[in-house]
Amino acid sequence: MTLDPVHVDTIAYLASSIADGVDDADHDDLAGTVWRDWLDPLREEGRPVVEPVGDHELRRAAVEDAALAERPFETSHGVDSGTLNPTSFKNGLVLDVAHAAMGSEPTDLDLHRGRSVVVTVHANDATVYFPDVTDDWSRYDDGHSERRVLKVPRTRRFADETVHELALSLAESHHALQHVHLVDDLLVLDGPLYPKRLLNWATRDQELREVAYGDTVAEAVENYVRLVEACIDRGVPLVGFVKNPTTGYVTRTLDAKGVDAPWPDDTAMFTRLLERRADGERDTDAVTFTSWLYSRGGSDEPMSADGDALGVDRDRDPALYELTFMLVYEPREDVLFKVEAPAAFTEDDAVRDALTQQVVSEVAAEQGPPAAVRKADELARIGVGEKQSLRRKFEDRFGAEHLRTYDDVRWADDE
Repeated sequence: MTLDPVHVDTIAYLASSIADGVDDADHDDLAGTVWRDWLDPLREEGRPVVEPVGDHELRRAAVEDAALAERPFETSHGVDSGTLNPTSFKNGLVLDVAHAAMGSEPTDLDLHRGRSVVVTVHANDATVYFPDVTDDWSRYDDGHSERRVLKVPRTRRFADETVHELALSLAESHHALQHVHLVDDLLVLDGPLYPKRLLNWATRDQELREVAYGDTVAEAVENYVRLVEACIDRGVPLVGFVKNPTTGYVTRTLDAKGVDAPWPDDTAMFTRLLERRADGERDTDAVTFTSWLYSRGGSDEPMSADGDALGVDRDRDPALYELTFMLVYEPREDVLFKVEAPAAFTEDDAVRDALTQQVVSEVAAEQGPPAAVRKADELARIGVGEKQSLRRKFEDRFGAEHLRTYDDVRWADDE
């Protein structure tokens, strides 16, 4: 059933009454002020948590020119991990499945065949024993792929979160680490450079803090640390391409300093900063982007030079692992992307410029994420039909049905 026109008009009227009380004419100026005066650097308790890497500038590139520009990296590889999503069963188990793949540009079908599959399982019953679970990786598909079952630490209140985040992070980082030797020019993770949600657990509920400093999370974080080191050894830059940035660290820090930031999160603020308008219409002729910045606060603090990396040893100067980032705004779709890279690469002027040119060119050409990221996403994605099939197979093996909610019934036809 759809809304009758009278209700649509009423809702629009209510929206108008809200809009009458909102004046954002000065938000553009405030965004510019934040960029100029507060991010060079932004300090928290005297510590610089966001500051420029090199120049501190806002830039733009004509869409057509950028799309056709020569790219510094002839080939690129992307890694992504798709998930089933947390699924509870009537026998008390909660599990998730992550399925990681590497895509390449140009295409390499042999490479695309390889996968890393992780099944994470949570049991509330401490006496549950899985006799066939060895917690080791094993090969299948004629040696092209690897698989693993992992029993995650017991956290009754956070079972869904732990099975999901650990499956995703372990599958992605393992697959990237096992295949990094095949990358010649550029490696792009589909998502953050480091597992931000795992790193966040160190500042959350006591139960999650204990998990954060346990062996399972340490293994995942160590994979990312070793991946950075492997890329440094090979001279292959590593970046994380975040398609849906959600952080609110900068705006929260500004609020704490008494700056009345009107935006709900950092994405809204940087979108306002980079969006260009003329006569009330959005300009779509140029991709706009920031220069690079260090990030040492919030979920990025553990990987800063004075962070503890959740207890994982870093074999090189800790400053080389610090997260740096730039923001890219694609005006035709009206979306903001965040690009992350270790300081080991962006502190080199030539590499930093090459990464900037590569990313801006690909975003302009693809009107979205780089081609290697798109390919990895397509390879790793677990479709709706596949999710339903997997749940049925688990039910058969467990002899227990998965716990359905009304949403399973409500949205069944839409799927």
